[in-house]
Parts: sequence; structure tokens; C-alpha cells
Amino acid sequence: MSDSNPTVVLVHGAFADASGFAGVIGELTAAGVKTVAPPNPLRGLASDAATVQAVASSVDGPVVLVGHSYGGAVITQASAGLDNVAALVFLAAFSPDSGESCASVQAPFPPSLLASTAQPTPYDAPGAAGGPDLYIAADRFRETFCADVPADLARVMCATQRPLAAAALTENATAAGWKTIPAWYQLALHDNAIAPEAQRFMAERMGATVEEIDGSHTAFVAQPVRAARFIQAALAKL
Repeated sequence: MSDSNPTVVLVHGAFADASGFAGVIGELTAAGVKTVAPPNPLRGLASDAATVQAVASSVDGPVVLVGHSYGGAVITQASAGLDNVAALVFLAAFSPDSGESCASVQAPFPPSLLASTAQPTPYDAPGAAGGPDLYIAADRFRETFCADVPADLARVMCATQRPLAAAALTENATAAGWKTIPAWYQLALHDNAIAPEAQRFMAERMGATVEEIDGSHTAFVAQPVRAARFIQAALAKL
């Protein structure tokens, strides 16, 4: 028998791992919400989406996919064609249309600080189609990625950052689940990784329910209660 209670699947983005959702997971589980936070390989959009799609399709019952940053592009593609995905929630995240990449969808807007602080490795990205990995320069990490978290936490996040294969940023999406699935978007007003103007464009194009948050690219880390309540607002509409 299928479980009618939704499961929230949290998908992290580049330069991070699922541990960043610790505060959000604590809030959701305390409220009785089933939560899963699988690893996002960060090797390429199609392959990363296939990984998340496999996780979501294995859930018995409805799913709400939540994506942060590059994770938004992943859930955009992974959700297409999945009958059990009831909602999409974007936390300062990409939501490309078919034929767009993370790079192309933000190109018309002011470049973010990340454009100058992301650095390629001198070696090809293991497990990716080709080209280097990207890391954020250590001396600009907090400013770029998580300006509103404590300095000691930012140092840990920097030291443990997971690289994104550079090729993933220019790989075009082949499907966009938000065209048929209701979407919610939490827009970070002081984001130095994805320009707020680009976020607003993507949110409005989707017809998403939008909430602005006075925070950085990782506002969900600094303000997990706000992020969890936003996710719960989406759950309440199911």
C-alpha cells in the first residue's frame, strides 16, 4: 500500500554536500515530515538528474523535491516524467528550461561574485565528461557562498567543499518538470553565487510561489527555520 504522506527529498548543490541541510532536516523531522538527503554526484546534469530520479522513484508515495543552487537544475530535469513528484521547491536555485544550461540562463544578468572566485583544477574532473573541476577560492569562500554563517562554520564548509565538474554548468537540460509540477522559490536577496535578478526571472517564469529571504546563497544554513517553514508551506498545499 502506498504511503500518502509526502517525503521531502533534499538535493544539495555545488561546493557542498547534504550535511548543509542539517538544520532543515532537524526542523522537518521534528514536525513529523519524512526527509531524505541523497548525495548529488556533481559530475554532469544528465547523470546527476538520473541519480536523483532513481532515489525519488523509489519512494513509496508522493515526493517533494527540494533543490539548492545547482541542485535546482538537477531536480528540474529529474522530476520530468515522475508521477510521484507533487511539488518542487527551489532554494536560491537554478531552474533552466529545456535547451538551457546553468550558465546560459544566468548570462543575461549581472555576473555574480562566483564568476570570478570559482577556480578550475589543473586536472580533469574524475567521472565527468571532460574538463576540470571547480572549487571556490578559499580566501573568498565565505563572501561568495555563505556570508551569513559564523566564520568557524564557513571555514569548515570551505575545507569540505565538494567540487562541481565545470562541464555540468554548460550542459543543457533536456526536460523541465516545473512546466507541469507546482513550484515554490525562496529568493536570496544577498546572493553572491546566483544573481538575485536571475533568481527572480527563473521564479517568475515558472509561476512559482515566491518568498524573499534576507540572506546569502546558503540562507537555508543560516536560517533553517525559515527554509523549513517554506518547504512546509509547499507541503500544506498538496
